[in-house]
Amino acid sequence: MSRGRADGSPKKRLIASICVVAIFLGFLYVFGGSIFGSQNGGSSTLDYGKSLKRLGSSYLGSDDDTDSKQDESSSNLGKGDVEDDIIPKSFPVCDDRHSELIPCLDRHLIYQMRMKLDLSVMEHYERHCPPAERRYNCLIPPPPGYKIPIKWPQSRDEVWKANIPHTHLAHEKSDQNWMVVKGEKINFPGGGTHFHYGADKYIASIANMLNFSNNNLNNEGRLRTVLDVGCGVASFGAYLLSSDIIAMSLAPNDVHQNQIQFALERGIPAYLGVLGTKRLPYPSRSFELAHCSRCRIDWLQRDGILLLELDRLLRPGGYFAYSSPEAYAQDEEDLRIWREMSDLVGRMCWRIAAKRNQTVIWQKPLTNDCYMEREPGTRPPLCQSDSDPDAVWGVNMEACITPYSDHDNRVKGSGLAPWPARLTSPPPRLADFGYSSDMFEKDTELWKRRVEKYWNLLNPKIKSNTLRNIMDMKAHMGSFGAALRDKNVWVMNVVPKDGLNTLKLVYDRGLIGTTHDWCEAFSTYPRTYDLLHAWTVFSDLEKKDCSQEDLLIEIDRILRPSGYIIIRDKQPVIDFVKKYLTALHWEAVATADSSSDSDQDSDEVVFIVQKKLWLTSESFRDTE
Repeated sequence: MSRGRADGSPKKRLIASICVVAIFLGFLYVFGGSIFGSQNGGSSTLDYGKSLKRLGSSYLGSDDDTDSKQDESSSNLGKGDVEDDIIPKSFPVCDDRHSELIPCLDRHLIYQMRMKLDLSVMEHYERHCPPAERRYNCLIPPPPGYKIPIKWPQSRDEVWKANIPHTHLAHEKSDQNWMVVKGEKINFPGGGTHFHYGADKYIASIANMLNFSNNNLNNEGRLRTVLDVGCGVASFGAYLLSSDIIAMSLAPNDVHQNQIQFALERGIPAYLGVLGTKRLPYPSRSFELAHCSRCRIDWLQRDGILLLELDRLLRPGGYFAYSSPEAYAQDEEDLRIWREMSDLVGRMCWRIAAKRNQTVIWQKPLTNDCYMEREPGTRPPLCQSDSDPDAVWGVNMEACITPYSDHDNRVKGSGLAPWPARLTSPPPRLADFGYSSDMFEKDTELWKRRVEKYWNLLNPKIKSNTLRNIMDMKAHMGSFGAALRDKNVWVMNVVPKDGLNTLKLVYDRGLIGTTHDWCEAFSTYPRTYDLLHAWTVFSDLEKKDCSQEDLLIEIDRILRPSGYIIIRDKQPVIDFVKKYLTALHWEAVATADSSSDSDQDSDEVVFIVQKKLWLTSESFRDTE
């Protein structure tokens, strides 16, 4: 290839320029890659590509002489057409700075792409996934000194500092007992911004305000699912578990950016999300109680749209417990906010169920009667009849009241059995899908048998406390999670956004979950789940214009070192996954067919894999 000389003709100089540009673009193509990832701190694509190549051979156990083969296999990754005779031996390892990368909640991506977002309504804390050209096919490394997490229930009260090396919250919230650094561990005394002396006492006080028997907030099983908005490190949710209440602890990746990471490291159900412009990824009528303790949310903005989102999510007769200065302070500004909030919730037909000291608890009506009795033109209006209250993925919030269905209005409530009978009782909303009680019961029994078989396959490898955080990547009616009732675990039930929207059945069983699109990264930190269950998730992805290889690397990002993946799918999918075991540092644990399940899916194969603990050379040096 001719580069041309300074004394050459203009034509030669033009050809030389074109060649240089072509080489540069080719280099970008080879190292651009494809993962749910993004750049960091303004580094160029070229620089980042070089760092991937360098770091790709720096993890322990890789061979330097595989570098060129690794680069060849990496450039094919994400295209979905890797030839059968090309088996990648390794993947590049991301820069250590990316050990906490959340690809669709990456503020660096927002800055680099100069997204025009409205910060006043929290758009910058909502999901913004990287385009294809900004994705990278590298494995997320654990931080220096990483250790296998402390087991539940001990983990509720302490975690390894090396696993989440951030102590700023301990200093910032030192007077509120959020967390305390003690040597190699971070302890959680159970305090919060509003409950310095313990979440357990605070929870009992709320139950007492509502006159629940024995000061138990579960109200004899009638209060089961809770949404904790602005949850901090989720101590409120942690202390609800002993009352057989499960909370979806919600907080954004904001200035307290590691709060949800701490919650999940502790083994507490939690999710990264924000009350911004989009509906939260939960169906209508999912929670008996919403809670906000000093969550610093402006509930009056945009005609009360955020309170109306809580209203959508609350069940008939559901409660909103609000602990904040506006509920008790006597200064002029807090009194103004209190007057305006009281006026707004009054027009929403909420009533004060209890008010004491620094907490007020409002209750949502049981029927549509109050809505129908309002003066014409009263705001907020009722939502249009053709507005689906359960459509949530990427759907904008609406400043309107979601009325009850004819069924809920007639029965004056959700018609749900108390917990734990609720778990196995056919929920009323089965009829929305044309499902019968018999279909529900058969599905429950089927997954009970399947889970029993899974545990028999896992038993040589696990103890009773090995697993805590579990995700069902395609939950359907939640029967996989229901079958784990007697295990000391919790399950994030994920319902894919383009299938049947059965997530409301999951919540009606007293379980929790979220909607998601598996073409994108999940809203969680790396290394947050002990076990992922993927039932035909890969087969479903084949029907879409998405990469199965990307999903493999996303699973690796989510999974804790030494964690497990149960893949239940067709044999070709299992064969596909097996090709990548070495490159991903995964190890086959067990394989079984489905012929003994006595169901229609007997051609499915069960493949169980374990993720190995590996460290970059830098991380390893820090552990010595």
